[in-house]
Amino acid sequence: MSATTSPPKTVPTVDSQELEDLDTGSSRWEELEKRYAGIVVIVGLLALWEIFAQVIIPRINPQLAVLIPPPSKVFNAAVSSAGSGELLEHVWESSKRVLIAWGLVVVVAVPLGIAMGWWSRFNSYLEKLIELLRPIPPLAWIPISILWFGIGLTQNLFIIMIGTFFPVLLNTIHGVRGIDPILIRAARNFDAPPAKMLWKVVLRGALPSIFTGLRVGLGVAWMVLVAAELVAATSGLGFMIQDARNFLRTDIIFMGMIMIGIMGILMDWVLRLLARPMLAWYHGTLE
Repeated sequence: MSATTSPPKTVPTVDSQELEDLDTGSSRWEELEKRYAGIVVIVGLLALWEIFAQVIIPRINPQLAVLIPPPSKVFNAAVSSAGSGELLEHVWESSKRVLIAWGLVVVVAVPLGIAMGWWSRFNSYLEKLIELLRPIPPLAWIPISILWFGIGLTQNLFIIMIGTFFPVLLNTIHGVRGIDPILIRAARNFDAPPAKMLWKVVLRGALPSIFTGLRVGLGVAWMVLVAAELVAATSGLGFMIQDARNFLRTDIIFMGMIMIGIMGILMDWVLRLLARPMLAWYHGTLE
């Protein structure tokens, strides 16, 4: 009796071109996802907001519908306000206050942070004072700042600087103290003068943390600005929001809130754009 042998099983093979196409398709999808995923989420939330504000909320509570306008109504309010020039005026006033205060903080906090991070003796004189003032919220300074400066630009700048100062300062100190000691020893072995050491090693090594502090400080500046304008200003997005509340114009309130977010994103994008050529050596990410 002869044994029957079954034919050998063939293993399916995958063409190299098919693998290349799969990899290409996967990389394209990942690129699209990275670029547009956030936009898809925002559009989806706006669509849900529109449906709830237009259809669901009026059926549940018509009075509540007045307080939650749909995005279409907010957009119409923005178009109308931009056409009259009122929105642009408020955006300009708020942006001017943020940039002036933020710029002043950069001039003061970055050198001070480098000094405190580099010279421990100098840090011992100021560290306790910084830790004493840092927990005090900027809003707590509003009453006394109105008494000192009145209602106007100076008072707004003071409040914004109080809120922006500490994130920039602390990130700068952290960046200086986090420099690789090998780089410092190498510079000292080459007899680098103190000024060159600060400029070539300390400042450049701390730049990633400094830019992180600048970005955080810029975001805090917008948050503090609105609080200052709600109480002590006659122009700006915060003032516009407060004025709209008096007339129950919730569409203008939401418009002002969205404009604050948009301006914050634009300024952060510009700052990251400026940071890239200065941090070409940096292997981390600024995203």
